[in-house]
Amino acid sequence: MLRTREELPVARRQQASKSPRPFPIGPVVLSVSLALGGGLAALFLLQEQLLERWMPPAGLVEGIDAKPDRFGRLLGHFPYPEALADQLVELIPGFQMQPDAAAAYKRMSRAAAADGVDLIVLSTFRSIELQREIFFDIKAERNQTALERAKVSAPPGYSEHSTGFAIDVGDADRPRSDFEESFEETPSFQWLKRNAHRFHFTMSFPRGNAQGVSYEPWHWRYEGSADALKQFEASQRFQRSARR
Repeated sequence: MLRTREELPVARRQQASKSPRPFPIGPVVLSVSLALGGGLAALFLLQEQLLERWMPPAGLVEGIDAKPDRFGRLLGHFPYPEALADQLVELIPGFQMQPDAAAAYKRMSRAAAADGVDLIVLSTFRSIELQREIFFDIKAERNQTALERAKVSAPPGYSEHSTGFAIDVGDADRPRSDFEESFEETPSFQWLKRNAHRFHFTMSFPRGNAQGVSYEPWHWRYEGSADALKQFEASQRFQRSARR
């Protein structure tokens, strides 16, 4: 049986988008188009102009005075899309992942249990909106700069959790190590270090990683499907180039 430790209320853990949300300009465009004498050409032209004017440039995050670098990274993090609701399944109540990732984690958890190791789920899919709350609320609470906050938490739109392929794991018998570097001292981490690759999980941010993100021994991502590999291709390529 998979186990979890409460991190966020259930209602705030998921928030998967049902479908891409269109920009709500239909009524405005229609009324202006009619005033101009109607016509589809005028409608489409004005719609395009409004979209270009009102929608923020791709990759920018409101509240962060920084732009993506030439690799597409913002404050060290690569951009990731938010998984849609129909792309996710329930791993355990309140926690969702992509189906292949969920199935692989269940197999990994059973294998760990057979070896006497009790893995626990801390966090899985997080919507971009929830990531925004986590990033900016804690940033304000701790009086951190965006750069300081980005060392330990991805800006909204740049979190692996939004893909549904990432998971934060803890040790059921050592709750004080949750989201702490001390997790590396637990039996759970030692087991993951030896065995996670068998289930296609890899640690996203090892110590001294090229992205400059703080060491997170609890954060693992699934790379066992074509979709997952595609999501993390830019990060993998960046890591390889940094080792040359």
